[in-house]
Amino acid sequence: MMKSLLTLKAQSLFSESGEKVRELPASPIFFGVFTFAVLMLMLYLVLRLDRD
Repeated sequence: MMKSLLTLKAQSLFSESGEKVRELPASPIFFGVFTFAVLMLMLYLVLRLDRD
């Protein structure tokens, strides 16, 4: 009984449904493309260093 009350209270405390929902500063697609580009640049540099 006590455990279920604590769980319910924790869910309502950490839930964002009743409050203002936070938004990302940019599109999720932008974040994916940017991350991919950074990782490809790092891979390119590492492979370049390996050649020398």
